[in-house]
Amino acid sequence: MRPALVPGDWLLVRRGATVHPGDLVVARLPGEPDRLIVKRAQWHGADGWWLESDNQRASGRRDSWDFGPVQDIVGRVVLRYWPLLPRRRR
Repeated sequence: MRPALVPGDWLLVRRGATVHPGDLVVARLPGEPDRLIVKRAQWHGADGWWLESDNQRASGRRDSWDFGPVQDIVGRVVLRYWPLLPRRRR
């Protein structure tokens, strides 16, 4: 499966939004709370959300298979967009 996001994508995130299975979310990486991750919410259990990468075969991928359920969800991704390129001056 191709990932939903590619390097260079910008995201609009709604903080505190209700999360449903299948949503892309921004969360704090367990053990590194200053680092944010973007993952797909799979299911919510007693210990938090189970988050998975879209591309399980990607090298270096980290998700709930590595660190377990996540409680610290920052928000839900509502829009992906690409930045406008600045105009060149002539």
